[in-house]
Amino acid sequence: MTMFSHTDQMRRKVNVPAAPQRIISLVPSQTELLYDLGLGERVVGITKFCVHPEIWFKSKHRVGGTKKVDMDKVRALKPDLIIGNKEENERKDIQALEKEFPVWMSDVRDLDSALEMIRQVGELTGTKDKAEALSNRITDAFAKQHYIDPPLTVAYLIWREPFMVAGHGTFVNDMLKRCGLQNVFDEGDARYPEITPQELAESDPDIILLSSEPYPFKEKHVQELNMICPGTPVKLVDGEMFSWYGSRLLQAPAYFSGLLSGWAV
Repeated sequence: MTMFSHTDQMRRKVNVPAAPQRIISLVPSQTELLYDLGLGERVVGITKFCVHPEIWFKSKHRVGGTKKVDMDKVRALKPDLIIGNKEENERKDIQALEKEFPVWMSDVRDLDSALEMIRQVGELTGTKDKAEALSNRITDAFAKQHYIDPPLTVAYLIWREPFMVAGHGTFVNDMLKRCGLQNVFDEGDARYPEITPQELAESDPDIILLSSEPYPFKEKHVQELNMICPGTPVKLVDGEMFSWYGSRLLQAPAYFSGLLSGWAV
């Protein structure tokens, strides 16, 4: 079998077959990307959180979660390529997997690195032209996106009990900036800092966004935040649009523009 050396986004050298035929994806947004690149039966395994596309969620073998990979299920599928992500997967899982299989890792922090990931996955899987076309379409969509000017300050909550927010260096943070939203927690080294209700109130954002994932914020939580920050608008948002960095990025600019046009702050 002819092997080719690729450098992943963590600057690791990975030897991968010229056209891998048994791919496992450990990242939901990258699973959807593989589908949109037309890889079909070449993807043999996904995680239990890879909910898009639904047909794969129902039919593909699952190898555990993003944070807890089942090694025996992976071995049974005999992958010739595993695709993971620095933030979403556990280091110990990746270290165990790379002893037995080619493991290519992404490290996505902003739109530019997401587009780079898409192009590199195209190179890896022999779908270079499709990946390049997808990358160009996403670039064009973001170029046409509406944004708020002057910017509004925002707190983007991803978890409850304790409250956690998207912070500095996260992909969510970059998406907020592209909406014309200034993250009040874009400081320090903590990517997803825990905050107290008092710290949220003292940050005094113009608007609070409650993500649908990883914590499933619902309408009932809006009132809770209204009590902490009286008078501050609290909005539920689709977390996939703010945090999925694969082909779903095609849909994100139109979603953002629709949100922003409907916000009266």
